[in-house]
Amino acid sequence: MTAAGAPSAEGDEPGSGPVRPSGLLDVLRMASVVLDAQGRIVLWSPQADELFGFSAREALGQYAARLMVHERHLDLVMALWKEVLQTGHGWAGAFPVRHKDGSTRLVEFRTMRLEDDRGEVYALGLAADQSTVRQLERDVALSARIVSQSPIGLAVLDTRLRYVSVNAALERIDGVPAAEHVGRTVREVLPHWDTDALETRARRVLETGEPLIDVSAVGRTPAHPDEDRVWSFSLYRLEDVAGNVLGVAVSVVDITEQYRAGIEAEAARRRLALIADASARIGTTLDLDRTARELADVAVPELADVVAVDLLDAVVGGRPSTLRPAEPALIRALAVRADHAPEALEAADPPGGIARYAPDRLVTQCMRTGCPVLVEHVKDEDLPRIARSAGGAELLARAGVHSYLAVPLIARGEVLGALDLKRTRNPLPFSEDDVLLARELAARAAVQIDNARWYQNARDTALTLQRSLLPSHPSVTGGLEVASRYQPAGATSEVGGDWFDVIPLADDKTALVVGDVMGSGITAAATMGRLRTATNTLASLDLDPARLLEHLDRITDGQTEAIATCLYVVHDPRRRQCRIANAGHLPPVRVRAGRPPELLDLPTGAPLGVGGVPFSTTVVDLEPGEHLVLYTDGLVETRRHHLDERLRKLLSLLTPSPATRPLEELCDFLLRTLHEPDNHDDVALLIARAQPV
Repeated sequence: MTAAGAPSAEGDEPGSGPVRPSGLLDVLRMASVVLDAQGRIVLWSPQADELFGFSAREALGQYAARLMVHERHLDLVMALWKEVLQTGHGWAGAFPVRHKDGSTRLVEFRTMRLEDDRGEVYALGLAADQSTVRQLERDVALSARIVSQSPIGLAVLDTRLRYVSVNAALERIDGVPAAEHVGRTVREVLPHWDTDALETRARRVLETGEPLIDVSAVGRTPAHPDEDRVWSFSLYRLEDVAGNVLGVAVSVVDITEQYRAGIEAEAARRRLALIADASARIGTTLDLDRTARELADVAVPELADVVAVDLLDAVVGGRPSTLRPAEPALIRALAVRADHAPEALEAADPPGGIARYAPDRLVTQCMRTGCPVLVEHVKDEDLPRIARSAGGAELLARAGVHSYLAVPLIARGEVLGALDLKRTRNPLPFSEDDVLLARELAARAAVQIDNARWYQNARDTALTLQRSLLPSHPSVTGGLEVASRYQPAGATSEVGGDWFDVIPLADDKTALVVGDVMGSGITAAATMGRLRTATNTLASLDLDPARLLEHLDRITDGQTEAIATCLYVVHDPRRRQCRIANAGHLPPVRVRAGRPPELLDLPTGAPLGVGGVPFSTTVVDLEPGEHLVLYTDGLVETRRHHLDERLRKLLSLLTPSPATRPLEELCDFLLRTLHEPDNHDDVALLIARAQPV
């Protein structure tokens, strides 16, 4: 016998040895009574004591009819008893029986004739309280009805995990008749399932008695041989009232639709998250290339494994972008990103380069029509229309590209380019939902890209204008050796209004000018051009520096956005002096041999355009070999440091005296060391070294 609560090793095999009682007879409390041919009680079970109230001592030898039957039923009972003994036909039914306590109980009887080896006949009566029998019948009927009509698949497995019974719902779920379940294991009925996991869990339930609730499984059945279905399983150990383990009850619910709805809901959540991420990450600057890289970074790997952002070259240059049907597209690749797909990365056009896309390429078709192009399942014959060359098609094949999508980048009604998407590691093909997501992503990014490209065009125009207005001077003029640098602001800001000039004057004199127009963009560059032209004109009159600044102030006074700082220096090599006037600009640095570099102590003055403030001229010595360093605030000002700290650093970089250092090298050194990448201001730098005359 196996221990209580544990399954038998042999299960329910016939002839495998004694097993514990099922417990059903214990539930019924079935009483046994044997009568001889005269109707006297010869055998009396303990259960009869409980049912009728008489002990064996009180019952044995008594006539059963007189002991337990009312007089009004006596003739009927005697007739039934004689019929059983004479015919051998059993009788079943219920009739009232007298209890020892005087009450009457309705008892369910089963009677049959017995015969011993001497030919003597007896009557065996099996009896149970009718209310107990009826309760059991109701429980069985209810259970049977629930099992048969339940929409949930139900099965009972024995201790060897073989089907004992299944209901109609499970027949429909499995697509296998009930008769073909019985006696077989789950593996035998459903060979396309991962049955190992289910059997392992079922054995654990058998051993521990702990139910396993709502476990998901995916597989195919004869009912749905061509698609995966998802089920929710629950497993319970079955025991009788005596604690004998009968097997495992299994409930199965098809949750495929709920599972798919959950996947779709999760996909929708991820799509919303991706859109929100794109809104935050794309367009952080007005740099065109960086904006394209941000778009590629957002799309990989959430949407695709390989992403390219391509713009029509005409769009980048600010020209119309219409493509005729047979016209190839001249494309500028801005960004390429791949997730663990080096072959696909190698197959893409390198960023920054210009490529000619054939009219039949899918990405060209996308840009020409302004509509998405989806190849859900890429075949070998599709690759030449996706790749840029035959070699690229081979690389894409090796990378495992199996799905392709191109969506146009459209802003303000104009097709700017395309977002090119490929999948290699992600096993799912692009779906219509992916198309919608890609279009939304492309639409948001296209506006940022359009802003960046218009800004870049405007910035390039202003920068070109500004560079055209800056001087081209000889390295030696009059009594000075001169070197200069102009560095525009970073790509995140507009072009500023910084300028410098070197103006040869009579008698080997030289005028040095550095200025900074407040504001940025084309307006600032144009203002700078006007000031430079006026300064050149006034310098030719050999005016005193303070007088010259007064004229410039009157020119700019009253003009909108015409405030500017300016430092004007006239060097006289014969007197070895500089006359300097300042209009709100940072002081120049004088570097002399044997002495520490110094910021010249000059009256600051008011910026040009303020009006009504006098300017003064200061005379300083500048011997041969000594340096004068003029600069704009973009060289020294930062957001993180105090101006005095940065000016001290400038002085330290000019120590020791750079008497023999090439000025061009010194300019590069100062710019490289002082100008920080995140500085959003342009820089003008002018260094002069006095020469003997």
